[in-house]
Amino acid sequence: MPLVVVAKIKAKAGSEAQVEAAFKDMIKQVRANEPGALAYVLHKSVQDPTTFVFFEQYQDQAAFDAHGKTPHMREMGGKIGAHLDGRPEVYILQEVDRK
Repeated sequence: MPLVVVAKIKAKAGSEAQVEAAFKDMIKQVRANEPGALAYVLHKSVQDPTTFVFFEQYQDQAAFDAHGKTPHMREMGGKIGAHLDGRPEVYILQEVDRK
């Protein structure tokens, strides 16, 4: 069963460009190296340009677990850690119903 993750990440004011660049690099790595990542989509808030939201979908729990252990995930953490305003909010979701 697919697993959905929504992650809300807030950059420090003035650090939006560095965080966005790191996220765009991460997206390239995920697409190239993680076949179990069915979707990995970055959004930026219209109301608050320091707020980013990822919509992620993985084929299963194993693919999500593997994502967290990749070298590119560790690298991204090192690139953005000092530029974040607080801890990311991460929601792991299971689909309940669909039209």
